Amino acid sequence: MTDFYRIRRLPPYVFAEVNAMKAQARARGVDIVDLGMGNPDGPPPPHVVEKLAEMARNPKAHGYSASKGIAGLRRAQAGYYARRFGVELDPETEVVVTLGSKEGLANLAQAITAPGDVVLAPNPSYPIHQFGFIIAGAAIRSVPAAPGPEFFASLERAVRFTVPKPSVLVIGYPSNPTAYVADLAFYERLVAFAREHALWVISDLAYAEIYFGDAPTPSILEVPGARDVAVEFTSMSKTYSMAGWRIGFAVGNRTLIGAVTRVKSYLDYGAFTPVQAAAVAALNGPQDIVEANRRLYRARRDCLVESFARAGWDIPPPEASMFAWAPIPAPFRGLGSVGFAKRLLEEAQVAVAPGVGFGEEGEGFVRIALVENEQRLRQAARGVRKMLARGP
Repeated sequence: MTDFYRIRRLPPYVFAEVNAMKAQARARGVDIVDLGMGNPDGPPPPHVVEKLAEMARNPKAHGYSASKGIAGLRRAQAGYYARRFGVELDPETEVVVTLGSKEGLANLAQAITAPGDVVLAPNPSYPIHQFGFIIAGAAIRSVPAAPGPEFFASLERAVRFTVPKPSVLVIGYPSNPTAYVADLAFYERLVAFAREHALWVISDLAYAEIYFGDAPTPSILEVPGARDVAVEFTSMSKTYSMAGWRIGFAVGNRTLIGAVTRVKSYLDYGAFTPVQAAAVAALNGPQDIVEANRRLYRARRDCLVESFARAGWDIPPPEASMFAWAPIPAPFRGLGSVGFAKRLLEEAQVAVAPGVGFGEEGEGFVRIALVENEQRLRQAARGVRKMLARGP
């Protein structure tokens, strides 16, 4: 097989083995509680689905759409930022619609990265944060995923000792997979650092609305001057249970928005217009689903933590996101995260994501997605109890 340069830069897909085992088990009729992929199990609001159907019946709605997103959707996203964060955006120059945040991150990486550039990315983190830039030819230097003192100490070392000097920093809070959260003080310090050291900051805010404390998740763009250095990605996927619709946004710095918009203009014609129109209905219409999803994931989190603790596996309760970042129980740590995930699948009939798939610093953990109902989570806990009782 031809050894293509960019393919050669990608490691083996860590999740493939577990996914293959899951498929084989299901083919045998095994009931697997799948907590592996962060795939919402509920539908979008009815009025959103109705808008999609209404628009799809329009014979004129089936042509090419607008690569940067229809004007109404860009205005709707600007309206969301104004309501939620008090941030005023220009829909023409500071907002672009993406085919989900993952596509947007990858296309931005292609737009702003030259071969050999150094990009700072958290480890562990969502794979596109690193591999979008690796595919574009960059070298990755890891920084801690947790937004604490070591994060900034690592940034200081990176800008002092890395050659060439880093040009981009990727962050994401609430984070996938770790569920770490950041406050506005963190973003204020980060914006000051980025301005001082001429760093572009790419913030992934896909889980903005899934928080479990009293304080809403902030946006980096709330910090004065953030738009000089930062662009932020959000998504309809988790907030409105629209993962398969592939609608996301990049907002913020005009230079970065212009770059991703130009690259996209060569690569796609935008999402299907009825999908974009339905996304407008989601953003501008009743917001009941946002709070309902927050309550849903909070209840599942509490059920997971409580039932797995009774099974003998203590999992720190996440403060946000739809994931729990679970340390492998001590007797099983020698298996590694892939080996432990396989044992869970074989013996507990529970699928999870191996932590090492999110970076080498994820070894020793697995990510558990809150995508099954409470009854199924308790079923998973019963399987876990039996497996833990057998020991490694």
